[in-house]
Amino acid sequence: MEEKKSTPVDVLFAKPLFQWWQGLEEDRASRAVLRRCATLDAVTLSDAYQLFYRYMLTCGWPEDASEWQRDKLAAIAGLLAHVKTDDTQRLPIKMSELTGDRPLVSELRFRDLLKVETTDDLFISLRRALPLMGYQASIEQLAHDVYWWNDDTRKKWAYSYRWPTKPSA
Repeated sequence: MEEKKSTPVDVLFAKPLFQWWQGLEEDRASRAVLRRCATLDAVTLSDAYQLFYRYMLTCGWPEDASEWQRDKLAAIAGLLAHVKTDDTQRLPIKMSELTGDRPLVSELRFRDLLKVETTDDLFISLRRALPLMGYQASIEQLAHDVYWWNDDTRKKWAYSYRWPTKPSA
């Protein structure tokens, strides 16, 4: 389990990540390549991600980053390519927004998401959830939560999701 300390994604890299995400509006080819990546390995091996990775290195991303940190960065890049609108709401709150009488992301899907432990599975699950949310997410929060996906993050998500109330019998 990785130890939480000063996270590069939160403090040092929030602005470069956001600027890169904004640049995807003009760099449609990179966005398209990353959006087609169905797995974390596909993201990592894509030329679009490798360009992003080099950009992050110029912004101070550590060249000696561990494998889990590099995987987290790849997941973040792959997911941000799917986001069309930066939203101010935390992801679990956005997921629980009602459309009619149902949340955007069902309770069952959300429960399954909370069970995810690996970065690969988190990438796949969130990639599937983003269309349900209209491709809207907080860029900074998405990056933070993916980077620090652990028991604490899952608990925060569970408390933030607006679980529907059941009528009493």
